[in-house]
Amino acid sequence: MISLKSTFLGNAGISGSYSRLSAKQRGLAPSKLKVVALNPNRERNGSVLMESTLQELRDGATVLDLDNKATVAGGVQDIYGEDSATEDQLVTPWSLSVASGYSLLRDPHHNKGLAFSDKERDAHYLRGLLPPTVISQDLQVKKMMHIIRQYQLPLQKYMAMMDLQETNERLFYKLLIENVEEMLPVVYTPTVGEACQKYGSIFSRPQGLYISLKEKGRILEVLRNWPEKNIQVIVVTDGERILGLGDLGCQGMGIPVGKLSLYTALGGVRPSYCLPVTIDVGTNNEKLLNDEFYIGLKQRRATGQEYDELLHEFMSAVKQNYGERVLIQFEDFANHNAFDLLAQYGTTHLVFNDDIQGTASVVLSGLVAALKLVGGTLADHKFLFLGAGEAGTGIAELIALEMSKQTKMPVEETREKIWLVDSKGLIVKSRKESLQHFKKPWAHEHEPINTLLDAVNDLRPTVLIGTSGVGRTFTKEVVEAMASFNETPVILALSNPTSQSECTAEEAYTWTKGRAIFASGSPFAPVEYEGKVYVPGQANNAYIFPGFGLGLIMSGTIRVHDDMLLAASEALASEVTQENYDKGLIYPPFTNIRKISANIAAKVAAKAYELGLATRLPQPKDLVKHAESCMYSPSYRSYR
Repeated sequence: MISLKSTFLGNAGISGSYSRLSAKQRGLAPSKLKVVALNPNRERNGSVLMESTLQELRDGATVLDLDNKATVAGGVQDIYGEDSATEDQLVTPWSLSVASGYSLLRDPHHNKGLAFSDKERDAHYLRGLLPPTVISQDLQVKKMMHIIRQYQLPLQKYMAMMDLQETNERLFYKLLIENVEEMLPVVYTPTVGEACQKYGSIFSRPQGLYISLKEKGRILEVLRNWPEKNIQVIVVTDGERILGLGDLGCQGMGIPVGKLSLYTALGGVRPSYCLPVTIDVGTNNEKLLNDEFYIGLKQRRATGQEYDELLHEFMSAVKQNYGERVLIQFEDFANHNAFDLLAQYGTTHLVFNDDIQGTASVVLSGLVAALKLVGGTLADHKFLFLGAGEAGTGIAELIALEMSKQTKMPVEETREKIWLVDSKGLIVKSRKESLQHFKKPWAHEHEPINTLLDAVNDLRPTVLIGTSGVGRTFTKEVVEAMASFNETPVILALSNPTSQSECTAEEAYTWTKGRAIFASGSPFAPVEYEGKVYVPGQANNAYIFPGFGLGLIMSGTIRVHDDMLLAASEALASEVTQENYDKGLIYPPFTNIRKISANIAAKVAAKAYELGLATRLPQPKDLVKHAESCMYSPSYRSYR
């Protein structure tokens, strides 16, 4: 029998070049290969080893050769048996070698801190490395929340959470799941915007993969440097348009890291299946270029052929390394690249742009729910947007598609009920020749109008939507005009972070005398107006993309279709209760987000099977229960 040995302190594992060879290539007899663990009852130098057979090895592969066979949970088979084990069964905390002692406490995937039992402390050489008290994970959560609440600044809370994620992964996710409404603004918008701006200064441990122009021609090799091999979701940015903050270059990594933490916490996608990526092609931000702490390439942004070739190499390498079913989510690319990338790779890869499609889906859901309060159908309303970029045109198109689906009208006709204002005024046909291609479908017949206020007074919309990225552009005059001809005006100020919101919740409720239905992109506190408390909704993409991604993964979908986005919107809208409506809310509370995500995943998966785009066959009978069964649990496991 051949043993793969690992020393106690070195935890060196096996060299990458050797581990990629098959057993046959190494001249080993696969049926006799076993993996060994340290015997906790023998010498600490690892010379005496305890054999533990992990699984029957298949097709000449060793345990280090990863198997892409799907499990019933919709994921890729876990070679260590953890996927198939129940939570009360014992598992071994394997990495490339058995994590033990000092190394185990510094392994975020397996570290439990003071929650290690006395038996585990003996088995894994932890005696003396921890204080003697043994506490529960629930008490750890309580303690961490007490610590985090002591910090005065949101960025301090963000840094504390990132530190926790890098030291104790399961505790991080348990804390986030159980305190989601309080902690969501900390780990994501609006705090993540400030974190990206200061990423060079607060950067300590690298998270995710950084692929720069220096890696051109070697991207496949770089992907193989990532320790996890079974990747199912990649969130990638080039940092050119981070939230409403502009070009933050390499420091945009905070966005993919934050998004993927929500994929796990809210959608139940396993952390090991997630890969954050930043494509660094330089930055045009002069402040960063002159900042000695900037962590990215200090050069102007690459454009044209150089940019396209790098992105194409990345997309090809991802498909080659991870297969057809890996979801690639584009995040915070500038308009001129975002639409082109989605169009170019939408037919060859499983791609999704959260700024265009995710935002559209969550806003459409809010509008569908709002109809319960204002009455009528989508086709009975007129929509006016301030902002005609990725988010604005994406939302507009999905509204038009849903309207077309409901009325059987051609989408070209339903678009005529939707108007957009950009920095040069109302988008009209006389401007068509000078418009970017994604704005042209919204150029309607009308005389030019230069200001938003004039557009509101002339068009008299029932719904006003802000995606401009410019704060305080819904002025008192604009909001009062909306209230003058609408009994219940719908006002959505969607730009992030909070400083870029088109108006505040207090302004919307006060200027409409409490009659507005309001939702924003960043969270606002409840507002009291004339003795009544109004709870503003948050049109947060986190309602949609985690469940949407889970639905794609568990069904093995190979392409994203617009009907899946519509299905996700309808699923979210159906979660709004009468109690929510009574408070003026058009979105459900985040406290039930995992249940909501399971229902969204089920609807998305059902649509994938209906369209013939799903590959995990046969289709489960109960997709909601199947989605719930696929979700990652952050509860601690007991170790042998």
